Amino acid sequence: MKRIALLVLVVLPLAASCEKSKSKLDPALDESRTLTSTQTTDHQEVAVGSGSAKNPHEIATPGKDIDSKAILARTETSASVQVKHVLIGWKDLSAAYRGHMDPRAEKRTNDEAVKLAQETLAKLTADPTQLDKLVSELSEDPGSKGGDPYEVKADTAFVPEFKNLALRLKVNEAGIVKTNYGYHVIMRIPPPPPDPLESADILARTDAAKGEVKVQHVLIGWKGAPGARTATRTKAEADALTKKVFELAKSGKPMADLMKEYSEDPGSKDNARIYDVAPDAPMVEPFKNLALRLKENEIGIVKSPFGFHIIKRVPPPPPDSLESADILKREPTTKSAKVKHILLGWKEVHAEDERGKTRERPALEKLVKDTVKKLQGGAKIEPLMAELSEDPGSAKSGESYDVTPDAGLVPPFKNLSLRLKSGEVGVVKTDFGIHIIQRVDGMPGAPAEKPPAPPAPKP
Repeated sequence: MKRIALLVLVVLPLAASCEKSKSKLDPALDESRTLTSTQTTDHQEVAVGSGSAKNPHEIATPGKDIDSKAILARTETSASVQVKHVLIGWKDLSAAYRGHMDPRAEKRTNDEAVKLAQETLAKLTADPTQLDKLVSELSEDPGSKGGDPYEVKADTAFVPEFKNLALRLKVNEAGIVKTNYGYHVIMRIPPPPPDPLESADILARTDAAKGEVKVQHVLIGWKGAPGARTATRTKAEADALTKKVFELAKSGKPMADLMKEYSEDPGSKDNARIYDVAPDAPMVEPFKNLALRLKENEIGIVKSPFGFHIIKRVPPPPPDSLESADILKREPTTKSAKVKHILLGWKEVHAEDERGKTRERPALEKLVKDTVKKLQGGAKIEPLMAELSEDPGSAKSGESYDVTPDAGLVPPFKNLSLRLKSGEVGVVKTDFGIHIIQRVDGMPGAPAEKPPAPPAPKP
């Protein structure tokens, strides 16, 4: 089911080539880093990548168990590691890839995969300097071939098996683990040195923001960067352009102008989009690490798999006049809410619905006020969703969203939903338009919550 307007998915999914307006920081982005990704169609999650954090089809993993059990049995884990890996699949796993399996794996038996994985581990153990060569020659994760390591933490959106092994490896040690996508021969490497252009002084700060910050950025890629698949400039050319844009930003040139002229992030280049960044935001770690350490109006540079990001932290924008400011000022009223919503866009801010793309702001304001009045007067939200909402995932079905503080939803939507009282209606703005939200749990006719499970009997 399509749910275009709300879900914040796992970092760097596969569908960039067919989602031209998606940001390089949004979840449906990049085909080159399959380890952390899910393929999406209009933001519907479908597990594809070699380490995708969710697999809705719960595909059983056939094949022999050749996991590095001695390493996996260790109780000591690292908080953060840098790893590279060789992914080796076999034909019985094709369903997990949903059409994206490497042609070599399509022809390989499990016995052949076992032999190749064990040979690869033996080569790495004997000579760790062969790592990049073996990744380039053998790995079936396209994202691993760019040469950049994966940063793995306990809360990184990778499949558990991959994380369990990675976080137990010692530097320059290698091991094998099996997932739904094949055998991963993983080696932990020392942290790479920072790029000379990166804002090392800012990145070294220990006072990272604990809450949400707002930033704009210019993305500049180069040929060979794993996520910059269409870039043609050299790294040296990217260095020079990054320095130029950074100096222009520091001199006071508006970020919106710099983004339009230089940025290669399709999701923010033309609309000067401001990103909400929080410690748990599903974004590439380098971007997040810098954004959370910037002071307001400060500018810095960081490198990610997509290229260089020139990032400026900006003050929070004033609230939209249609937003329910009184409700948003409240403390949260619940830690779990079930809500339904009507999404309405206008020319400046919209999803993909043609109504939103052509609607003028005065027409939007009248429609929002009229709709809120109807709901507050007792009208059922489901018929209004079907008639008006521009969220194709819930408009026709009347589907509700389950909202918790850590739900994968855009922050403004969560902020309002968790402050609503049962049956109450509120309005909030996101990057997709205006959301008219009604909390439906506890309303007459709402499904009753399941009673808590009885406590286990004491022995």
